[in-house]
Amino acid sequence: MGSPLPLAIATALLLALGSTAPGVAQQKQHTLPYAPGKSITLSLPAAFDIDIAAKGLRRVRFFAQSPDGRIFATGMHDLSDNHLGSVFILDEWNAQTGTFGRITHYLDHLRNPNSIAFWTDPATKQTWLYVALTDKLVRYEYHPGDLHPAAPPQTLIRFPDYGLNYKYGGWHLTRTVAVGQVQGTPRVFIAVGSSCNYCQEREAARASILSINPDGSDAKIIAQGVRNAVDLRWIPEIDGGSLFATNMGDDHLGDKLPDDTLFQIDASAKQPLNYGWPTCYFSSGTAVHDATPLPSMHDPAMKARTDVPPRHPQDSVYGKQSGVAEAGTNLAAGGGHTAEPDPNAALGQAPAPLASCQSVPQPYAWFTAHSSPLGLERFSDTDTNLNGSFLVALHGASHPSIGTGYRVVRISADRNPQDFITGFLTIKDGKPTVHGRPCGLFRIGPDAFLLTDDYLGLVYYIHPHA
Repeated sequence: MGSPLPLAIATALLLALGSTAPGVAQQKQHTLPYAPGKSITLSLPAAFDIDIAAKGLRRVRFFAQSPDGRIFATGMHDLSDNHLGSVFILDEWNAQTGTFGRITHYLDHLRNPNSIAFWTDPATKQTWLYVALTDKLVRYEYHPGDLHPAAPPQTLIRFPDYGLNYKYGGWHLTRTVAVGQVQGTPRVFIAVGSSCNYCQEREAARASILSINPDGSDAKIIAQGVRNAVDLRWIPEIDGGSLFATNMGDDHLGDKLPDDTLFQIDASAKQPLNYGWPTCYFSSGTAVHDATPLPSMHDPAMKARTDVPPRHPQDSVYGKQSGVAEAGTNLAAGGGHTAEPDPNAALGQAPAPLASCQSVPQPYAWFTAHSSPLGLERFSDTDTNLNGSFLVALHGASHPSIGTGYRVVRISADRNPQDFITGFLTIKDGKPTVHGRPCGLFRIGPDAFLLTDDYLGLVYYIHPHA
């Protein structure tokens, strides 16, 4: 969670929110215009209202808050491997209208900036902004009130960045960064997704979560077999400090399997735990061994092909995908061709696929197959409506006709996800219509939070009904 908002903003929020309503079960629809002739209708508990806080942010993803209280957000621009991503500052908050009055481009021309985090060195008092890019993690010096960095970035660690284009399901190019205290020592965590759907990786950093010192030294793997952890969150209040990660299951077991998951990661384990992928998947929260033969780069039948029709070829949120080399999505990056040098060879070899799932940690919670969990946020135990709950943004199945995801869910003490915000997908006469895709979450006040929609380029402000 971010640090508290500045006193002026926090006070304005409290005045705007007033007292919270007692219940959250009843749902209420809200129609939100976002452009001339265009609107989205979302349903959420009657105790809450929703406003559009910012518009026009291309593929807006995740938030972070600077020590001087400003809200930063990332934008990945479009659905290609690109260098047009940005980091924005959302300024001039108006609690009465629930909007930001100014959007400042802090950084531009970045390679898929999915996630950012701030950390202040207690010895030097220097604050650093960490930016997770496809090929590397960098950090910039940050000073209160900065409108852009005053110095070039430091590169802390590089990542493997080649493979099939991600919009065809062939690899995962987003990287996620979070900062926490492990046994009193600051550590920076980075999630690196797999290079494929279902394969034996060639690089240890793929499908893993890494831990480094804030200056990039002492890199180690703390979790393996995590196919695609798109959000990480350090929660100081749980078990003396815990790292949580959303994770997506693979795509070759049909429309009903496997579960997508929320893991509580053991960040202090002396040896990295293996969370199952590729040969263990989850069904109703139980790890199951996958009987599907693991593809081999030495099997000519598994070489990348161009004549394999993709599943649901006309039903993809990414557009028509005819001619996609589907067989190649089940090969490690490179599609059976010559591999590039591993930038993290010092981390060792990729783990062997598990022959048994008995030692795989149980997920903290799980979601319907292909829900695509992204952003997560935990709310304070003192919040009236959301006390101690997680909210998770389910980005939605890439084939909308599957119908899963496209909502925000609440996870309370029973760890059973319940709908909190719906309306991002409707299905009429069997035909799906995607209206939006929830992505990142960030708590900004009592029971109040921001939510990104990277499909429409919007930031929503959700808060208790006044």
